[in-house]
Amino acid sequence: MSSSQRSSNLALHVAMFPFLAGGHQIPFLQLSNKLAQRGHRVSFLLTNKTKLKFEPYNLYPNLITFIPLTVPHTDGLPLGTETMADVSRSMAPLFLKVIDKMSDQVDAVLRDLKPNIVFYDFFHWIPSLARPLGAIPIFYTILDPVAFAYLFLPVRELQLPKGENLDETLLLQPPPGFPDSSIYLHLHEARESLEFYKEFISGMTTVEFLRKCVKECDAWCFRTCREIDGAFSDCLETHYEKQIVLAGPVIDFPPASSTLEERWTNWLDGFKTGSVVYCAFGSECVLEKDKFQELLLGFEMTGLPFLVALKPPFGAETVEEALPEGFQERVEGRGVVYGGWVQQQLILRHPSVGCFISHCGSSSLWEALVNECQLVLLPQGTELFVSARRISTYLKAGVEIERREEDGWFNRESVFKAIKMVMDEDSKVGTEIRANKTKWKDFLSQESLDSSYIDNLVLKLQDLVD
Repeated sequence: MSSSQRSSNLALHVAMFPFLAGGHQIPFLQLSNKLAQRGHRVSFLLTNKTKLKFEPYNLYPNLITFIPLTVPHTDGLPLGTETMADVSRSMAPLFLKVIDKMSDQVDAVLRDLKPNIVFYDFFHWIPSLARPLGAIPIFYTILDPVAFAYLFLPVRELQLPKGENLDETLLLQPPPGFPDSSIYLHLHEARESLEFYKEFISGMTTVEFLRKCVKECDAWCFRTCREIDGAFSDCLETHYEKQIVLAGPVIDFPPASSTLEERWTNWLDGFKTGSVVYCAFGSECVLEKDKFQELLLGFEMTGLPFLVALKPPFGAETVEEALPEGFQERVEGRGVVYGGWVQQQLILRHPSVGCFISHCGSSSLWEALVNECQLVLLPQGTELFVSARRISTYLKAGVEIERREEDGWFNRESVFKAIKMVMDEDSKVGTEIRANKTKWKDFLSQESLDSSYIDNLVLKLQDLVD
């Protein structure tokens, strides 16, 4: 019997420990469903709060077991903090220190589970717990290869004269060896990205922290396919000298039994096909009030129906109290602003939705790429700037909202302009973007594509264990 034949018969037990944030946990759960679909057992480490939230999305409860962890309280964090959604972005370093204190708890769980493989992200100490148990540590990052390659290639620092620090001018352009010169940063984006090179936690910068995650793993896995990110994953494999495995797009189509909440179905059914603008920025993004209002006023200018699902902006308890004066009355019947969680995948699949304004989170972009809606991009921070460029300049499958170069400010007119560009049938640029978006939707929606990547990933994992 050949090695590949032996491997194909090996049932895996995989432990999953993503960073405690929705944007990290959801891709891990989607991959877990794919592995369980093929008969492999998954132990998923999470917190009590997210256990309840994610149970409906565990499609194989006989094979995927949620293992709840207790997040200890620490002064400086809100009482009951369990995920990044409970804290501000500035509290991330303190929250990470709290999770580091959970290493003994995680160690005890892994010793009890005895998995073959441990998938992790953002916890460079996981490999030291996994290896003594004979488990293979896999770094599964939600960052796109293009963002990791642009921002974190070691060659960036080699450009610097001895004793000099990196400044924003070097980040404006890609590093030497980067595969595509069309991807770049604006001045305000480069300035914000400099935060990666400042102390983040335990005396390490974010760059050093992530590089340590790479260094400690046995293999590195990305949620993408070679057809989109092959050149960038090859670049990373060369520079970091680590085996990289691509999991494919990991398209987690909602089960046939899933139904959109009746209130959203009834509202969306009232509009013609492809006419509704939908906007959502994930579970953690919070806008400044002036930007929140400017965005809404841009939607109002389009004259199109719109559904906005955003958290209340800074300084507001509810979205209602933050609305522009007279806004609710002016858009009554065609505009809804909601401050809670919505079933995004099902909303994007509704035939009335024609445009999606995204903050460029990884999961949101993949969900958008496999649906009919057009993409308007308003990246909200650091690595998401590069992810936006990947869609707008590399794939040419979406359009970015224009922003002021020095500080990133956008206005209602730029929101209006971007939406009209992708929605207007007479727009030459929009025609090209729509054609490219349709091409990638048709390609990525092939079940055979998703299956072939997952099957190949399983074989690679089995070879690592065998």
